[in-house]
Amino acid sequence: MRSFKIETPDGALRPAIQSKIDNLNKPKGSLGRLEELAMQICLIQQTLSPELSHPCHLLLGGDHGIEREGVSVSPREVTWQQMINFTRGGGGVNMFCRQHGFKLRIVDVGVDYDLTHIPGIIDRKIARGTKNFLYEPAMTEEAFDKAIEIGAALVDDCIAEGCNVLSIGEMGIGNTSPSSIWMHLFGNIPLNDCIGAGSGLDNPGIRHKCEVLAKAVERFTSQEDRNACEALHYFGGFEMIAAIGAMLRAAECHLIVLVDGFIMTACALAAIRLYPTSQDYMVFTHCGDESGHRKMLDIIEARPLLNLGLRLGEGTGALCAYPIIDSAVRMINEMNNFDNAKITKYF
Repeated sequence: MRSFKIETPDGALRPAIQSKIDNLNKPKGSLGRLEELAMQICLIQQTLSPELSHPCHLLLGGDHGIEREGVSVSPREVTWQQMINFTRGGGGVNMFCRQHGFKLRIVDVGVDYDLTHIPGIIDRKIARGTKNFLYEPAMTEEAFDKAIEIGAALVDDCIAEGCNVLSIGEMGIGNTSPSSIWMHLFGNIPLNDCIGAGSGLDNPGIRHKCEVLAKAVERFTSQEDRNACEALHYFGGFEMIAAIGAMLRAAECHLIVLVDGFIMTACALAAIRLYPTSQDYMVFTHCGDESGHRKMLDIIEARPLLNLGLRLGEGTGALCAYPIIDSAVRMINEMNNFDNAKITKYF
């Protein structure tokens, strides 16, 4: 795996940022989370006057071999069908990208279908889905490295267009299964507490999913000296590993990284385990309905901005939260201060 140089934002500017926030014409602390967001964004950008430029959304698609074990209520073909739907502007991700001015990049990293003839899909396919991790690693180390590089290169493309705020979404039937396992392994949480209904499993379906994933984890952990990277390529999907590569490269380049729901939080958790300082660049935008998501957020002490009950994926929670990010930036840039407004500072 390539190495990333991710530095903790220089805190020397913190007192000046706090002073600017405190002297806006409002009671001290009265804008709550907006003030915290403004502080984080100013530190990321190392400025008292932050800006949001050319926001981009990466929609990464890939299929999972574990889907063959009946761990998802949705059939595999939904992945490629939705990928095509996205090119026609008909998905939830399309609507929110249009609403909030994000440039959408639809990327095939590992969909089990030939999408090369579909205009609007960026072809970065590594293979037609991962292997079934119940019996063997989902991908090789070489494929893992390639997926990391794909995610990083996609971020470079966004930066070349002036992007400084990035959100990431996924499309891949079965991807709550590797997410649950990563949560279990990286968070030391009992596996059953990490597994939920995904796209709509009933109680017998959830029990079956728990049995399948428990067998896969037992096989993995029966071998000694397992490390984080091995867990990533043993269970992960191509779209998930590419998302980790994108998050790490974005943090390396001091971008604001908007983290969506359960799957993307699992990717963020993995990224943080590899590079703890990457969390300084992440804004956790939404806590979804998938079982265990709140616990996973608690592991990394992340406070999501929204709790809308979303479980669509695609990065929709991050896109919905974007106006709050915009409000934080507008607050520190556009609100008057006590001196200019000729208002008595009363604290």
